[in-house]
Amino acid sequence: MFVDIISYLESRGLIEEMSSLESKSLLKTPRTIYLGIDPTAPSLHLGNLVGLIVLRMFQNFGHKPVIVLGGATAMIGDPSGKSTERPLLTEDDINANISRIKKTVEYVLDSTDEKTRPIMLNNADWYKQMSSINFLRDIGKQFRLGPMLGKESVRTRLNSPEGMSFTEFSYQLLQGNDFCHLYKNHNVEFQIGGSDQYGNITAGIECTRKTLGKSVYGISFPLLVKGDGKKFGKSEQGAIWLDRESLSPFGFYQHIVKFPDSGMISLLKKLTFLPMEDINRLEERETKGDLKPFELQKLLASILTEYVHGPEGLKEAMAATDAMAIGSTEVNKEGLKAALSSLPMITLEKKDVVGAFYLDLLCNSGLLSSKGEARRLIQNNGAYLNKIKISDLKQKIEEEDLLDGNLLLLSSGKKKSLVVQLTETLKNSC
Repeated sequence: MFVDIISYLESRGLIEEMSSLESKSLLKTPRTIYLGIDPTAPSLHLGNLVGLIVLRMFQNFGHKPVIVLGGATAMIGDPSGKSTERPLLTEDDINANISRIKKTVEYVLDSTDEKTRPIMLNNADWYKQMSSINFLRDIGKQFRLGPMLGKESVRTRLNSPEGMSFTEFSYQLLQGNDFCHLYKNHNVEFQIGGSDQYGNITAGIECTRKTLGKSVYGISFPLLVKGDGKKFGKSEQGAIWLDRESLSPFGFYQHIVKFPDSGMISLLKKLTFLPMEDINRLEERETKGDLKPFELQKLLASILTEYVHGPEGLKEAMAATDAMAIGSTEVNKEGLKAALSSLPMITLEKKDVVGAFYLDLLCNSGLLSSKGEARRLIQNNGAYLNKIKISDLKQKIEEEDLLDGNLLLLSSGKKKSLVVQLTETLKNSC
């Protein structure tokens, strides 16, 4: 049984750096902890989920979380970890993003206990009335160029062909002052963030010390990385979004099920609340080779899908997964509909499909590149129509094959699928 949050986080590989060893003893009693999130996209992604889970773990140990949605800092753009300057967002875009992100944060964190109920703030509320002169005099005066220029994110950009604008350079002043403001107005003593944020965290610690003469503390956790060592983020292709408008529960589940075997134990430690004894047993089975194929991936996918999308979201994801299972004789139409948003789709005219050879449709749809390839696929038992294997080279598409009267699911093996949507007449685009 862990008596303090730091030991618990260390056991799960969720401590990268701490600004003070005093943190461990201080956190044995309830404190207020802050996590900053810049709303630079309509949805949070899997990398953001680590911070929310760490915050939830603090909640479980009796600490109160504060989430700062950076309406002001998102107007600037954090240069940390970026090789080029972020595109500037409008205030309307940022406010729309905040509205959607709030729903995810409210769902993931626990609001049942008043003592640990999360507080959500927007740093635009304390910057929008501040003049540029006051900003430079009251905030800028607390920062020194030496440490600011010494930050890795700044050095890297200054040595790049693009360089760094003064706008981006000022980001650390805003985030540093956030910590000072939060201590003064909400008694926030700790800030957590990913390892790429540690420089901004220490800037806040120093700003609070100089401005208020008070000690505050910072803790960073490792960034979540893929099998190739790249971090999960919104700038990478195939970002794993948490908002169902950006990625369906089925798509979310499928992304995780396809993770490589390496690193799965680490992800279970960092992204779930499974007891360490259970994870250690899974690791022992993995070492012995006793795990079923994708057993860890399916476990993680189920836990996270339910955590992010709720029981109904998991039910939807599993129905869609079952609907896509190759070789079954029944088609779950509702499950298939749920899967459509995560599958490539092409629209063809119904008159060109019904009555045509299945072999031709494989090519005309773009699923395969040639009739020779389509013929070999059928002969090698890898061709499917609505999950049913096709072995006849002269098989035709019939009216009764259509799902809901206008859909067909083509599959090449178990990993490559395409939805064909049929329309009576395609509009001429010329």
